Amino acid sequence: MTLPSTDAELGDLPIWDLNDLYPGPDSPELAAAFDRADALAAELAAFEGKLGGLSGDAMAGAMDVYESFSEVLGRIMSYAGLRYYSDTSDAIAGKFLGDCQARITDTAAKTVFFTLEINRIEEAALAAKFDESAALMRFKPWFDRLRAMQPYQLSDELEKYLHDQSVVGSSAWVRLYDEALAALRFDVDGEELPIEAALNLMSDTDRTKREAAAHALAAKFKDNLPLFARVTNTLAKEKEIDDRWRNLPTAEAGRHLANHVEPEVVDALQAAVTASYPRLSHRYYALKAKWLGLEKLEYWDRNAPLPEKDDRKIPWSEARDTVLDAYGGFAPEMADLAKKFFDNAWIDAPVRPGKASGAFAHPTVVSAHPYVLVNYLGKTRDVMTLAHELGHGVHQLLAAEQGELLSSTPLTLAETASVFGEMLTFQSLLAQESDPGRRKALLAGKVEDMLNTVVRQIAFYDFERRVHAERRAGELTSERIGEIWMEVAGESLGPAVNLADGYETYWTYVSHFIHAPFYVYAYAFGDGLVNALYARYQDGAEGFQKRYFDMLRAGGAKHHSELLAPFGLDAADPAFWDQGLSVISGMIDELEAMG
Repeated sequence: MTLPSTDAELGDLPIWDLNDLYPGPDSPELAAAFDRADALAAELAAFEGKLGGLSGDAMAGAMDVYESFSEVLGRIMSYAGLRYYSDTSDAIAGKFLGDCQARITDTAAKTVFFTLEINRIEEAALAAKFDESAALMRFKPWFDRLRAMQPYQLSDELEKYLHDQSVVGSSAWVRLYDEALAALRFDVDGEELPIEAALNLMSDTDRTKREAAAHALAAKFKDNLPLFARVTNTLAKEKEIDDRWRNLPTAEAGRHLANHVEPEVVDALQAAVTASYPRLSHRYYALKAKWLGLEKLEYWDRNAPLPEKDDRKIPWSEARDTVLDAYGGFAPEMADLAKKFFDNAWIDAPVRPGKASGAFAHPTVVSAHPYVLVNYLGKTRDVMTLAHELGHGVHQLLAAEQGELLSSTPLTLAETASVFGEMLTFQSLLAQESDPGRRKALLAGKVEDMLNTVVRQIAFYDFERRVHAERRAGELTSERIGEIWMEVAGESLGPAVNLADGYETYWTYVSHFIHAPFYVYAYAFGDGLVNALYARYQDGAEGFQKRYFDMLRAGGAKHHSELLAPFGLDAADPAFWDQGLSVISGMIDELEAMG
Protein backbone atom coordinates (compact mmCIF):
# COMPACT_ATOMS: atom_id res chain seq x y z
CA MET A 1 0.00 0.00 0.00
CA THR A 2 1.22 3.49 -0.81
CA LEU A 3 -0.02 6.99 -0.12
CA PRO A 4 0.73 9.90 -2.47
CA SER A 5 3.01 12.29 -0.63
CA THR A 6 1.95 15.86 -0.02
CA ASP A 7 5.43 16.67 -1.36
CA ALA A 8 5.67 15.51 -4.99
CA GLU A 9 9.47 15.36 -4.76
CA LEU A 10 9.27 12.43 -2.34
CA GLY A 11 7.04 10.25 -4.51
CA ASP A 12 4.47 7.80 -3.17
CA LEU A 13 5.18 6.72 0.40
CA PRO A 14 4.26 3.30 1.81
CA ILE A 15 1.79 2.76 4.62
CA TRP A 16 1.70 -0.47 6.51
CA ASP A 17 -0.99 -3.11 6.22
CA LEU A 18 -1.88 -4.55 9.61
CA ASN A 19 -4.11 -7.27 8.14
CA ASP A 20 -1.22 -9.70 8.52
CA LEU A 21 -1.96 -9.52 12.26
CA TYR A 22 -5.76 -9.30 12.19
CA PRO A 23 -8.28 -8.22 9.52
CA GLY A 24 -9.89 -5.72 11.87
CA PRO A 25 -10.79 -4.91 15.47
CA ASP A 26 -14.16 -6.63 15.09
CA SER A 27 -12.87 -9.62 13.13
CA PRO A 28 -13.65 -13.23 14.07
CA GLU A 29 -9.91 -13.90 14.00
CA LEU A 30 -9.28 -11.42 16.82
CA ALA A 31 -12.21 -12.75 18.84
CA ALA A 32 -10.79 -16.26 18.42
CA ALA A 33 -7.39 -15.01 19.60
CA PHE A 34 -8.90 -13.72 22.84
CA ASP A 35 -10.63 -17.09 23.30
CA ARG A 36 -7.32 -18.85 22.63
CA ALA A 37 -5.62 -16.65 25.24
CA ASP A 38 -8.28 -17.57 27.80
CA ALA A 39 -7.86 -21.27 27.04
CA LEU A 40 -4.07 -21.14 27.34
CA ALA A 41 -4.34 -19.16 30.58
CA ALA A 42 -6.60 -21.88 32.00
CA GLU A 43 -4.14 -24.55 30.84
CA LEU A 44 -1.30 -22.72 32.59
CA ALA A 45 -3.37 -22.17 35.73
CA ALA A 46 -3.60 -25.94 36.10
CA PHE A 47 0.16 -25.97 36.83
CA GLU A 48 -0.14 -23.64 39.84
CA GLY A 49 1.56 -25.15 42.87
CA LYS A 50 2.98 -28.02 40.82
CA LEU A 51 5.91 -26.60 38.84
CA GLY A 52 8.56 -27.61 41.38
CA GLY A 53 7.48 -31.24 41.22
CA LEU A 54 7.41 -31.56 37.43
CA SER A 55 9.94 -33.66 35.56
CA GLY A 56 12.23 -31.91 33.10
CA ASP A 57 10.14 -32.93 30.08
CA ALA A 58 6.90 -31.97 31.85
CA MET A 59 8.41 -28.57 32.67
CA ALA A 60 9.36 -28.20 28.99
CA GLY A 61 5.72 -28.92 28.12
CA ALA A 62 4.59 -26.20 30.52
CA MET A 63 7.08 -23.82 28.91
CA ASP A 64 5.66 -24.60 25.48
CA VAL A 65 2.23 -23.57 26.72
CA TYR A 66 3.67 -20.41 28.31
CA GLU A 67 5.45 -19.52 25.07
CA SER A 68 2.26 -20.01 23.03
CA PHE A 69 0.36 -17.86 25.52
CA SER A 70 2.99 -15.12 25.25
CA GLU A 71 2.74 -15.18 21.48
CA VAL A 72 -1.04 -14.89 21.42
CA LEU A 73 -0.93 -11.92 23.80
CA GLY A 74 1.94 -10.36 21.85
CA ARG A 75 0.09 -10.53 18.54
CA ILE A 76 -3.06 -8.95 20.01
CA MET A 77 -1.18 -6.10 21.68
CA SER A 78 1.03 -5.54 18.64
CA TYR A 79 -2.08 -5.07 16.52
CA ALA A 80 -3.72 -2.73 19.02
CA GLY A 81 -0.52 -0.75 19.56
CA LEU A 82 0.38 -0.34 15.90
CA ARG A 83 -3.16 0.68 15.05
CA TYR A 84 -3.00 3.28 17.81
CA TYR A 85 0.42 4.65 16.82
CA SER A 86 -0.84 5.08 13.26
CA ASP A 87 -3.03 7.87 14.66
CA THR A 88 -2.83 8.59 18.37
CA SER A 89 -5.51 11.27 17.96
CA ASP A 90 -8.09 8.63 16.90
CA ALA A 91 -10.31 8.17 19.94
CA ILE A 92 -11.62 4.84 18.65
CA ALA A 93 -8.11 3.45 18.22
CA GLY A 94 -7.24 4.73 21.69
CA LYS A 95 -10.28 3.08 23.22
CA PHE A 96 -9.50 -0.16 21.41
CA LEU A 97 -5.94 -0.14 22.77
CA GLY A 98 -7.17 0.55 26.30
CA ASP A 99 -9.81 -2.18 26.09
CA CYS A 100 -7.24 -4.69 24.80
CA GLN A 101 -4.83 -3.78 27.58
CA ALA A 102 -7.53 -4.25 30.21
CA ARG A 103 -8.71 -7.58 28.85
CA ILE A 104 -5.17 -8.92 28.40
CA THR A 105 -4.27 -7.79 31.93
CA ASP A 106 -7.24 -9.72 33.31
CA THR A 107 -6.38 -12.83 31.32
CA ALA A 108 -2.68 -12.72 32.18
CA ALA A 109 -3.48 -12.30 35.88
CA LYS A 110 -4.21 -16.04 36.01
CA THR A 111 -0.60 -16.74 34.98
CA VAL A 112 1.36 -14.35 37.19
CA PHE A 113 2.20 -17.27 39.48
CA PHE A 114 4.17 -19.01 36.72
CA THR A 115 7.43 -17.06 36.86
CA LEU A 116 7.13 -16.49 40.60
CA GLU A 117 6.85 -20.20 41.25
CA ILE A 118 9.78 -21.00 38.97
CA ASN A 119 11.93 -18.63 40.98
CA ARG A 120 11.08 -20.51 44.17
CA ILE A 121 12.51 -23.77 42.82
CA GLU A 122 15.83 -24.63 44.45
CA GLU A 123 18.86 -24.24 42.20
CA ALA A 124 19.88 -27.91 42.45
CA ALA A 125 16.36 -29.13 41.65
CA LEU A 126 16.15 -26.85 38.61
CA ALA A 127 19.58 -27.97 37.40
CA ALA A 128 18.42 -31.58 37.60
CA LYS A 129 15.46 -30.77 35.36
CA PHE A 130 17.78 -29.29 32.75
CA ASP A 131 20.07 -32.33 32.95
CA GLU A 132 17.24 -34.73 32.21
CA SER A 133 15.49 -32.77 29.43
CA ALA A 134 17.01 -31.49 26.19
CA ALA A 135 13.66 -29.86 25.38
CA LEU A 136 13.83 -27.80 28.57
CA MET A 137 17.47 -26.86 27.96
CA ARG A 138 16.33 -24.76 24.98
CA PHE A 139 14.75 -22.34 27.45
CA LYS A 140 17.76 -22.08 29.79
CA PRO A 141 18.77 -18.53 28.75
CA TRP A 142 15.23 -17.40 29.54
CA PHE A 143 15.45 -19.09 32.96
CA ASP A 144 18.82 -17.42 33.59
CA ARG A 145 17.39 -13.96 32.97
CA LEU A 146 14.34 -14.73 35.07
CA ARG A 147 16.45 -16.05 37.96
CA ALA A 148 18.50 -12.85 37.92
CA MET A 149 15.37 -11.09 39.18
CA GLN A 150 14.86 -13.65 41.96
CA PRO A 151 16.37 -11.52 44.78
CA TYR A 152 13.99 -8.68 43.89
CA GLN A 153 10.80 -10.68 43.60
CA LEU A 154 7.85 -9.75 45.81
CA SER A 155 5.18 -12.01 47.27
CA ASP A 156 2.71 -13.60 44.90
CA GLU A 157 -0.08 -11.38 46.18
CA LEU A 158 1.88 -8.18 45.64
CA GLU A 159 3.08 -9.25 42.19
CA LYS A 160 -0.49 -10.03 41.18
CA TYR A 161 -1.69 -6.71 42.53
CA LEU A 162 0.99 -4.79 40.59
CA HIS A 163 0.06 -6.71 37.47
CA ASP A 164 -3.63 -5.82 37.78
CA GLN A 165 -2.92 -2.22 38.72
CA SER A 166 -0.59 -1.58 35.76
CA VAL A 167 -3.41 -0.83 33.35
CA VAL A 168 -4.34 2.29 35.36
CA GLY A 169 -0.76 2.95 36.46
CA SER A 170 2.26 3.51 34.25
CA SER A 171 0.63 2.44 30.99
CA ALA A 172 -2.15 4.98 31.47
CA TRP A 173 0.34 7.79 32.11
CA VAL A 174 2.38 6.78 29.07
CA ARG A 175 -0.74 6.87 26.93
CA LEU A 176 -1.67 10.31 28.28
CA TYR A 177 1.82 11.57 27.39
CA ASP A 178 1.70 10.11 23.87
CA GLU A 179 -1.69 11.60 23.13
CA ALA A 180 -0.75 15.00 24.52
CA LEU A 181 2.49 15.15 22.53
CA ALA A 182 0.85 14.03 19.28
CA ALA A 183 -1.92 16.61 19.69
CA LEU A 184 0.47 19.56 20.00
CA ARG A 185 0.62 22.02 17.12
CA PHE A 186 3.47 24.50 16.78
CA ASP A 187 2.93 27.95 15.27
CA VAL A 188 5.94 28.55 13.00
CA ASP A 189 5.50 31.84 11.13
CA GLY A 190 1.75 31.42 11.06
CA GLU A 191 1.74 27.76 10.02
CA GLU A 192 0.46 25.14 12.47
CA LEU A 193 2.81 22.16 12.37
CA PRO A 194 2.87 18.77 14.16
CA ILE A 195 5.95 18.01 16.21
CA GLU A 196 7.85 16.04 13.54
CA ALA A 197 7.54 18.83 10.99
CA ALA A 198 8.54 21.47 13.56
CA LEU A 199 11.58 19.47 14.70
CA ASN A 200 12.53 18.93 11.07
CA LEU A 201 12.86 22.69 10.61
CA MET A 202 15.60 22.66 13.25
CA SER A 203 17.87 21.27 10.52
CA ASP A 204 16.72 23.64 7.77
CA THR A 205 19.28 25.53 5.70
CA ASP A 206 17.55 28.83 6.56
CA ARG A 207 18.71 29.99 9.98
CA THR A 208 15.65 32.17 10.49
CA LYS A 209 13.43 29.12 10.01
CA ARG A 210 15.50 27.15 12.49
CA GLU A 211 15.19 29.89 15.07
CA ALA A 212 11.47 30.33 14.47
CA ALA A 213 10.91 26.60 14.89
CA ALA A 214 13.04 26.53 18.04
CA HIS A 215 11.02 29.33 19.64
CA ALA A 216 7.72 27.75 18.58
CA LEU A 217 8.72 24.42 20.09
CA ALA A 218 9.90 26.05 23.31
CA ALA A 219 6.72 28.13 23.64
CA LYS A 220 4.42 25.14 23.23
CA PHE A 221 6.52 22.94 25.50
CA LYS A 222 6.41 25.69 28.12
CA ASP A 223 2.60 25.90 27.86
CA ASN A 224 2.42 22.17 28.59
CA LEU A 225 5.09 21.95 31.29
CA PRO A 226 2.62 21.26 34.13
CA LEU A 227 1.29 18.18 32.33
CA PHE A 228 4.70 16.81 31.32
CA ALA A 229 6.14 17.48 34.78
CA ARG A 230 3.18 15.67 36.37
CA VAL A 231 3.67 12.65 34.11
CA THR A 232 7.42 12.59 34.80
CA ASN A 233 7.02 12.97 38.56
CA THR A 234 4.31 10.33 38.77
CA LEU A 235 6.19 7.72 36.74
CA ALA A 236 9.44 8.39 38.59
CA LYS A 237 7.67 8.07 41.96
CA GLU A 238 5.89 4.90 40.88
CA LYS A 239 9.25 3.48 39.86
CA GLU A 240 10.83 4.53 43.15
CA ILE A 241 8.09 2.73 45.09
CA ASP A 242 8.49 -0.41 43.01
CA ASP A 243 12.29 -0.30 43.31
CA ARG A 244 12.10 0.26 47.07
CA TRP A 245 9.79 -2.68 47.65
CA ARG A 246 12.03 -4.87 45.51
CA ASN A 247 15.21 -3.62 47.24
CA LEU A 248 16.78 -2.65 43.93
CA PRO A 249 19.91 -0.62 44.73
CA THR A 250 19.48 2.12 42.11
CA ALA A 251 16.78 3.44 39.79
CA GLU A 252 18.67 2.07 36.78
CA ALA A 253 19.36 -1.37 38.28
CA GLY A 254 16.17 -2.88 36.88
CA ARG A 255 17.13 -1.80 33.37
CA HIS A 256 20.56 -3.41 33.73
CA LEU A 257 18.94 -6.65 34.84
CA ALA A 258 16.51 -6.55 31.93
CA ASN A 259 19.41 -5.88 29.57
CA HIS A 260 21.41 -8.75 31.04
CA VAL A 261 24.38 -6.41 31.43
CA GLU A 262 26.55 -5.82 34.47
CA PRO A 263 26.32 -2.35 36.08
CA GLU A 264 30.09 -1.96 35.93
CA VAL A 265 30.02 -2.38 32.14
CA VAL A 266 27.50 0.47 31.81
CA ASP A 267 29.47 2.56 34.31
CA ALA A 268 32.60 2.04 32.21
CA LEU A 269 30.72 3.15 29.11
CA GLN A 270 29.38 6.26 30.81
CA ALA A 271 32.79 7.16 32.25
CA ALA A 272 34.49 6.73 28.88
CA VAL A 273 31.95 8.89 27.06
CA THR A 274 31.80 11.70 29.62
CA ALA A 275 35.61 11.83 29.69
CA SER A 276 35.57 12.18 25.90
CA TYR A 277 33.22 15.18 25.78
CA PRO A 278 36.07 17.70 25.19
CA ARG A 279 37.65 15.78 22.29
CA LEU A 280 34.32 14.88 20.72
CA SER A 281 31.30 17.16 21.09
CA HIS A 282 33.09 20.23 22.47
CA ARG A 283 35.67 20.12 19.67
CA TYR A 284 33.20 19.36 16.90
CA TYR A 285 30.70 22.09 17.78
CA ALA A 286 33.51 24.67 17.98
CA LEU A 287 34.57 23.54 14.52
CA LYS A 288 31.01 23.78 13.22
CA ALA A 289 30.60 27.30 14.61
CA LYS A 290 33.67 28.32 12.61
CA TRP A 291 32.27 26.74 9.43
CA LEU A 292 29.01 28.65 9.87
CA GLY A 293 30.82 31.91 10.57
CA LEU A 294 29.49 32.13 14.11
CA GLU A 295 31.26 32.88 17.37
CA LYS A 296 28.95 30.35 19.03
CA LEU A 297 26.21 28.03 17.90
CA GLU A 298 22.75 28.71 19.20
CA TYR A 299 21.00 25.51 20.16
CA TRP A 300 18.95 25.72 16.95
CA ASP A 301 22.20 25.69 14.94
CA ARG A 302 23.46 22.40 16.37
CA ASN A 303 21.88 20.26 13.64
CA ALA A 304 22.09 22.88 10.90
CA PRO A 305 23.31 21.57 7.53
CA LEU A 306 26.68 22.77 6.32
CA PRO A 307 26.78 25.31 3.49
CA GLU A 308 28.27 22.59 1.28
CA LYS A 309 25.36 20.23 1.83
CA ASP A 310 23.22 19.08 -1.08
CA ASP A 311 19.85 20.09 0.31
CA ARG A 312 17.71 18.37 -2.32
CA LYS A 313 14.90 16.16 -1.14
CA ILE A 314 15.67 12.48 -1.64
CA PRO A 315 12.74 10.58 -3.23
CA TRP A 316 11.54 7.50 -1.39
CA SER A 317 12.55 5.25 -4.28
CA GLU A 318 16.12 6.54 -4.08
CA ALA A 319 16.22 6.07 -0.30
CA ARG A 320 15.03 2.49 -0.79
CA ASP A 321 17.67 1.73 -3.41
CA THR A 322 20.41 3.40 -1.37
CA VAL A 323 19.76 1.26 1.69
CA LEU A 324 19.26 -1.98 -0.22
CA ASP A 325 22.42 -1.44 -2.27
CA ALA A 326 24.44 -0.77 0.90
CA TYR A 327 23.02 -3.84 2.60
CA GLY A 328 23.61 -5.95 -0.50
CA GLY A 329 27.23 -4.82 -0.69
CA PHE A 330 27.76 -6.35 2.72
CA ALA A 331 25.72 -9.51 2.17
CA PRO A 332 22.98 -10.33 -0.39
CA GLU A 333 21.00 -12.06 2.37
CA MET A 334 20.81 -8.81 4.30
CA ALA A 335 19.37 -6.93 1.30
CA ASP A 336 16.91 -9.75 0.60
CA LEU A 337 15.57 -9.58 4.14
CA ALA A 338 15.30 -5.77 4.08
CA LYS A 339 13.56 -5.86 0.68
CA LYS A 340 10.66 -7.77 2.24
CA PHE A 341 9.70 -4.64 4.16
CA PHE A 342 9.26 -2.66 0.94
CA ASP A 343 7.58 -5.45 -1.01
CA ASN A 344 5.03 -6.41 1.66
CA ALA A 345 3.71 -3.15 3.14
CA TRP A 346 5.61 -3.54 6.39
CA ILE A 347 6.63 0.16 6.50
CA ASP A 348 4.64 3.28 7.37
CA ALA A 349 6.54 6.32 6.06
CA PRO A 350 4.39 9.47 5.59
CA VAL A 351 4.26 12.28 8.12
CA ARG A 352 0.64 12.95 9.08
CA PRO A 353 -1.25 14.54 11.97
CA GLY A 354 -1.67 12.22 14.94
CA LYS A 355 0.90 9.69 13.80
CA ALA A 356 3.48 8.78 16.44
CA SER A 357 6.64 10.86 16.21
CA GLY A 358 10.12 9.47 15.68
CA ALA A 359 10.79 6.01 14.30
CA PHE A 360 10.75 2.41 15.46
CA ALA A 361 10.82 -1.21 14.32
CA HIS A 362 8.31 -3.33 16.20
CA PRO A 363 9.03 -7.08 16.13
CA THR A 364 5.41 -8.13 16.81
CA VAL A 365 5.65 -11.95 17.26
CA VAL A 366 7.74 -14.66 15.65
CA SER A 367 4.78 -16.12 13.75
CA ALA A 368 4.24 -12.79 11.98
CA HIS A 369 6.88 -10.20 11.03
CA PRO A 370 8.18 -6.81 12.18
CA TYR A 371 6.70 -3.46 11.19
CA VAL A 372 8.73 -0.26 10.69
CA LEU A 373 7.48 3.26 11.36
CA VAL A 374 9.39 6.30 10.08
CA ASN A 375 8.42 9.90 9.41
CA TYR A 376 10.07 10.43 6.04
CA LEU A 377 10.81 13.99 4.89
CA GLY A 378 13.49 13.31 2.29
CA LYS A 379 16.64 14.34 4.14
CA THR A 380 19.87 12.39 4.24
CA ARG A 381 19.22 11.89 7.95
CA ASP A 382 15.87 10.30 7.08
CA VAL A 383 17.66 7.84 4.79
CA MET A 384 19.94 6.97 7.70
CA THR A 385 16.91 6.53 9.96
CA LEU A 386 15.40 4.16 7.40
CA ALA A 387 18.68 2.19 7.31
CA HIS A 388 18.67 2.13 11.13
CA GLU A 389 15.12 0.80 11.50
CA LEU A 390 15.55 -1.75 8.72
CA GLY A 391 18.63 -3.00 10.58
CA HIS A 392 16.32 -3.66 13.54
CA GLY A 393 13.86 -5.35 11.20
CA VAL A 394 16.50 -7.66 9.72
CA HIS A 395 17.69 -8.52 13.22
CA GLN A 396 14.15 -9.30 14.35
CA LEU A 397 13.50 -11.54 11.33
CA LEU A 398 16.69 -13.50 11.94
CA ALA A 399 16.15 -13.83 15.69
CA ALA A 400 12.60 -15.14 15.21
CA GLU A 401 13.95 -18.67 14.84
CA GLN A 402 14.73 -18.63 18.58
CA GLY A 403 11.04 -18.69 19.42
CA GLU A 404 8.85 -16.16 21.19
CA LEU A 405 10.61 -16.20 24.56
CA LEU A 406 14.20 -16.01 23.27
CA SER A 407 13.88 -13.89 20.13
CA SER A 408 13.88 -10.60 22.01
CA THR A 409 17.37 -9.15 22.27
CA PRO A 410 18.51 -7.21 25.37
CA LEU A 411 18.66 -3.49 24.65
CA THR A 412 22.44 -3.44 24.86
CA LEU A 413 22.57 -5.62 21.74
CA ALA A 414 19.27 -4.57 20.18
CA GLU A 415 20.91 -1.50 18.62
CA THR A 416 23.75 -3.46 17.02
CA ALA A 417 22.14 -4.34 13.69
CA SER A 418 20.46 -0.95 13.39
CA VAL A 419 23.62 1.08 13.91
CA PHE A 420 25.59 -1.35 11.71
CA GLY A 421 23.00 -0.82 8.96
CA GLU A 422 23.47 2.93 9.30
CA MET A 423 27.24 2.56 9.06
CA LEU A 424 26.98 0.44 5.91
CA THR A 425 24.70 3.02 4.30
CA PHE A 426 26.93 5.92 5.26
CA GLN A 427 30.09 4.26 3.97
CA SER A 428 28.31 3.43 0.71
CA LEU A 429 27.22 7.04 0.23
CA LEU A 430 30.68 8.34 1.11
CA ALA A 431 32.37 5.98 -1.37
CA GLN A 432 30.10 7.21 -4.17
CA GLU A 433 30.64 10.94 -3.45
CA SER A 434 33.54 12.60 -5.29
CA ASP A 435 32.73 16.27 -4.64
CA PRO A 436 34.95 17.48 -1.72
CA GLY A 437 32.29 19.78 -0.30
CA ARG A 438 29.59 17.15 -0.28
CA ARG A 439 32.01 14.58 1.15
CA LYS A 440 32.70 16.99 3.97
CA ALA A 441 28.98 17.48 4.55
CA LEU A 442 28.40 13.71 4.55
CA LEU A 443 31.23 13.12 7.01
CA ALA A 444 30.02 15.94 9.25
CA GLY A 445 26.50 14.54 9.14
CA LYS A 446 27.76 11.15 10.24
CA VAL A 447 29.77 12.70 13.07
CA GLU A 448 26.67 14.56 14.22
CA ASP A 449 24.61 11.38 14.12
CA MET A 450 27.26 9.59 16.18
CA LEU A 451 27.42 12.44 18.68
CA ASN A 452 23.63 12.29 18.96
CA THR A 453 23.85 8.52 19.44
CA VAL A 454 26.73 8.45 21.90
CA VAL A 455 27.25 11.81 23.62
CA ARG A 456 23.63 12.91 23.68
CA GLN A 457 22.27 9.54 24.79
CA ILE A 458 24.77 9.22 27.64
CA ALA A 459 23.85 12.79 28.62
CA PHE A 460 20.20 11.71 28.56
CA TYR A 461 21.11 8.74 30.76
CA ASP A 462 22.85 11.12 33.18
CA PHE A 463 19.77 13.37 33.14
CA GLU A 464 17.52 10.44 34.02
CA ARG A 465 19.80 9.31 36.84
CA ARG A 466 19.77 12.80 38.36
CA VAL A 467 16.01 13.25 37.98
CA HIS A 468 15.20 9.86 39.50
CA ALA A 469 17.70 10.40 42.33
CA GLU A 470 16.21 13.79 43.25
CA ARG A 471 12.66 12.49 42.91
CA ARG A 472 13.38 10.08 45.74
CA ALA A 473 13.65 13.10 48.03
CA GLY A 474 10.45 14.74 46.82
CA GLU A 475 8.53 16.04 43.83
CA LEU A 476 10.45 18.07 41.26
CA THR A 477 9.07 21.29 39.84
CA SER A 478 9.19 21.69 36.08
CA GLU A 479 11.76 24.45 36.67
CA ARG A 480 14.03 22.05 38.57
CA ILE A 481 13.74 19.40 35.87
CA GLY A 482 14.69 22.09 33.37
CA GLU A 483 17.70 23.08 35.48
CA ILE A 484 18.97 19.50 35.52
CA TRP A 485 18.43 19.31 31.75
CA MET A 486 20.46 22.48 31.24
CA GLU A 487 23.27 21.30 33.52
CA VAL A 488 23.65 18.06 31.62
CA ALA A 489 23.31 19.73 28.22
CA GLY A 490 25.96 22.31 29.11
CA GLU A 491 28.39 19.61 30.22
CA SER A 492 27.88 17.45 27.14
CA LEU A 493 27.57 20.04 24.37
CA GLY A 494 30.31 22.33 25.64
CA PRO A 495 31.07 26.04 25.53
CA ALA A 496 30.61 26.41 21.76
CA VAL A 497 26.81 25.95 22.06
CA ASN A 498 24.70 28.68 23.62
CA LEU A 499 21.67 27.21 25.39
CA ALA A 500 19.34 30.17 25.08
CA ASP A 501 16.10 30.71 26.99
CA GLY A 502 13.54 28.11 26.03
CA TYR A 503 15.90 25.18 25.72
CA GLU A 504 15.23 24.25 29.35
CA THR A 505 11.86 22.85 28.16
CA TYR A 506 13.23 20.44 25.54
CA TRP A 507 13.35 17.45 27.89
CA THR A 508 9.60 17.21 27.47
CA TYR A 509 9.61 15.63 24.00
CA VAL A 510 12.17 12.84 24.64
CA SER A 511 9.67 10.02 24.79
CA HIS A 512 12.20 7.41 25.92
CA PHE A 513 12.18 9.02 29.37
CA ILE A 514 8.49 8.13 29.60
CA HIS A 515 8.25 4.89 27.63
CA ALA A 516 11.39 3.12 28.82
CA PRO A 517 13.40 4.71 31.65
CA PHE A 518 17.17 4.33 31.18
CA TYR A 519 16.74 2.82 27.71
CA VAL A 520 18.93 5.52 26.20
CA TYR A 521 22.36 4.16 27.13
CA ALA A 522 21.66 1.21 24.81
CA TYR A 523 22.19 3.55 21.85
CA ALA A 524 25.67 4.48 23.01
CA PHE A 525 26.38 0.83 23.82
CA GLY A 526 25.30 -0.16 20.32
CA ASP A 527 27.32 2.57 18.61
CA GLY A 528 30.51 1.66 20.46
CA LEU A 529 29.93 -1.99 19.72
CA VAL A 530 29.32 -1.34 16.03
CA ASN A 531 32.40 0.83 15.69
CA ALA A 532 34.47 -2.03 17.06
CA LEU A 533 32.70 -4.57 14.84
CA TYR A 534 33.05 -2.41 11.74
CA ALA A 535 36.77 -2.07 12.37
CA ARG A 536 36.99 -5.87 12.34
CA TYR A 537 35.02 -5.95 9.08
CA GLN A 538 37.24 -3.33 7.45
CA ASP A 539 40.30 -5.31 8.49
CA GLY A 540 38.97 -8.13 6.33
CA ALA A 541 38.37 -10.58 9.16
CA GLU A 542 37.73 -13.96 7.58
CA GLY A 543 34.17 -15.23 7.88
CA PHE A 544 32.95 -11.94 9.35
CA GLN A 545 29.54 -12.02 7.63
CA LYS A 546 28.77 -15.52 8.88
CA ARG A 547 29.71 -14.64 12.45
CA TYR A 548 27.68 -11.44 12.19
CA PHE A 549 24.55 -13.30 11.06
CA ASP A 550 25.09 -15.92 13.76
CA MET A 551 25.13 -13.10 16.32
CA LEU A 552 21.84 -11.69 15.01
CA ARG A 553 20.19 -15.11 14.83
CA ALA A 554 21.03 -15.71 18.50
CA GLY A 555 18.48 -13.08 19.56
CA GLY A 556 18.32 -13.17 23.35
CA ALA A 557 19.70 -16.69 23.67
CA LYS A 558 23.26 -15.61 24.54
CA HIS A 559 24.98 -13.12 26.84
CA HIS A 560 26.80 -10.22 25.21
CA SER A 561 30.15 -11.70 26.22
CA GLU A 562 29.36 -14.91 24.29
CA LEU A 563 28.24 -13.01 21.22
CA LEU A 564 31.29 -10.75 21.08
CA ALA A 565 33.89 -13.44 21.82
CA PRO A 566 34.04 -14.76 18.20
CA PHE A 567 35.07 -11.25 17.12
CA GLY A 568 37.75 -10.96 19.81
CA LEU A 569 35.82 -8.20 21.59
CA ASP A 570 34.98 -7.72 25.29
CA ALA A 571 32.62 -4.99 26.50
CA ALA A 572 33.99 -5.35 30.03
CA ASP A 573 37.39 -4.07 28.83
CA PRO A 574 37.58 -0.25 29.19
CA ALA A 575 39.74 -0.16 26.05
CA PHE A 576 36.74 -1.50 24.12
CA TRP A 577 34.82 1.75 24.58
CA ASP A 578 37.85 3.92 23.89
CA GLN A 579 38.28 2.09 20.59
CA GLY A 580 34.77 2.99 19.53
CA LEU A 581 35.11 6.61 20.65
CA SER A 582 38.37 6.89 18.73
CA VAL A 583 36.45 6.22 15.51
CA ILE A 584 34.42 9.38 16.12
CA SER A 585 37.49 11.34 17.15
CA GLY A 586 39.28 10.20 14.00
CA MET A 587 36.44 11.49 11.82
CA ILE A 588 36.64 14.87 13.57
CA ASP A 589 40.40 14.87 12.92
CA GLU A 590 39.64 14.36 9.23
CA LEU A 591 37.13 17.21 9.23
CA GLU A 592 39.62 19.52 10.93
CA ALA A 593 42.13 18.71 8.21
CA MET A 594 39.58 19.71 5.56
CA GLY A 595 39.43 23.19 7.07
